[in-house]
Amino acid sequence: MIRITQLKLPVEHGPEELKRKAARLLKVRPEEIREIYVRRQSLDARKKPELFYSYTLDIEMAPEKRAGKDTGKTVLSKKRENALIHKAKSSQVTAAKENRYRFVETGKQSFHHPPVIVGAGPAGLFCGWMLARHGYCPVILERGEDVDTRKRKVDRFWETGCLDECSHVQFGEGGAGTFSDGKLNTLVKDTQGRNRLVLEIFHQMGADETVLYQHKPHIGTDVLGSIVKAMREEILRQGGHIRFGCQVTDLVIKDGRVCAVRTGQGETVAAEAVVLAVGHSARDTFFMLEQKGIPLSPKAFAVGLRIQHSQSMINLSQYGREDAGSLGAADYKVTAKTAGGRGVYSFCMCPGGYVINASSETGRLAVNGMSYHARAGVNANSALVVTVTPEDFPGHSPLAGVVFQQQLEEAAYRAAGGKIPLQLYEDFRAGRMSRQLGDIKPQMKGAWELADCRQILPEVLNGALLEAMESFGRTIRGFDRGDALLAGVESRTSSPVRIWRDQSMESQIKGIYPCGEGAGYAGGITSAAMDGVRAAEAIAGKYAPIKS
Repeated sequence: MIRITQLKLPVEHGPEELKRKAARLLKVRPEEIREIYVRRQSLDARKKPELFYSYTLDIEMAPEKRAGKDTGKTVLSKKRENALIHKAKSSQVTAAKENRYRFVETGKQSFHHPPVIVGAGPAGLFCGWMLARHGYCPVILERGEDVDTRKRKVDRFWETGCLDECSHVQFGEGGAGTFSDGKLNTLVKDTQGRNRLVLEIFHQMGADETVLYQHKPHIGTDVLGSIVKAMREEILRQGGHIRFGCQVTDLVIKDGRVCAVRTGQGETVAAEAVVLAVGHSARDTFFMLEQKGIPLSPKAFAVGLRIQHSQSMINLSQYGREDAGSLGAADYKVTAKTAGGRGVYSFCMCPGGYVINASSETGRLAVNGMSYHARAGVNANSALVVTVTPEDFPGHSPLAGVVFQQQLEEAAYRAAGGKIPLQLYEDFRAGRMSRQLGDIKPQMKGAWELADCRQILPEVLNGALLEAMESFGRTIRGFDRGDALLAGVESRTSSPVRIWRDQSMESQIKGIYPCGEGAGYAGGITSAAMDGVRAAEAIAGKYAPIKS
């Protein structure tokens, strides 16, 4: 393969234009190109409203003809490939380097019992997928419900405010990411091909092909459910097992090694390997782990409020036009550092999306953002969050960050009597209760009420948000407009806890494999899924498959 990088075309281009420009760079006729594989597509908006796509392409040339006959070759000889690269005389044209993922089973120990995976979020599902595909017959125990039952309960919660503490936005098949935008971009450096593997599995299970090459791929909440179900069915088909409504409430540990888990139904499930893919909101599980002597520590994360603007305003800023057209609703990323040294940044930006009630505990309220695949809503929203460290938490317990989250969520619940508290930015800035809306109308899932969000966060964090908003208003015109809507509290940006593990992915208690976002090793769907793959690799490096 020949790779072309930084090939730019206007966003309105068609496939023939792509082929012609690639041929010009290679100094060949378009018909000499057999296939073009898009490896990367990103938007270049530096000259808006003139917008361009920048591509990374892998090119497969048509077979050479010799003596009037097709050689039948489908891959170029290295000699001819190198000749074409040399002929192009461009730094954009190189030999393609394929970073293919390989799952290697080198373990020799025998399993007496199948490995147990606690949690069916991205980390748990991808760990289960890899283990099932390679003959390890994993058992996934998920405290929440299957995605269809879960969705019905979440919809009812948004309509009535009646919360099921076992099945909600945070718990259940697919994890917290199921009720989000389904963003698949990650900043994790990947030299082993795990990122590509995760995207390929998502595509194989029903995600659009664009997730394989877009710079910021997303699936959308409405599509994620069917993908999660397809993954479940494949895990079952390959010999795995999944049990819903099955909360792990205890670990059986003997001589520094796990030998079983206990469930809320009083059942004991024997296991030599237990993957803790519990998610960032499994607070009761964190407390149980602390009591069992599993090494934990508090971890820095970020908290704040979620802000809504009109999507057309964001489109105008990012694209130079209000109507996004075929580009899809525009996103953004804003960051600032305050005079006091705190980082403030946008998080989980949802173009054309909704602010949702993402609570998981009675008497406590948390919000998140969610977009459907089309991102067709009238508002854009994102969390504006401020970094917090263990120095901000009450006390010195490993779980002090959990207590800090709970205190903020209790304040958010009080602010609007259990409804999502909503406030205009100009009122937040002035420190007064909002009484009426401006031109921006809320786009929410769950009941809301005008309130005073200034009472939710400690004043030092409110001050950091206000300081950063001045900077954000210079970056995106109108970002600090008075009728922008704030809602709180965004408290679940990442886990407040790290469950310690060594180079072999194991805890100090042998046989326990902490993994994913809840364990403090990921931040988002893709990185959590990649960490789940790593946990499967660690088990396969120690144990032989259960079946051939």
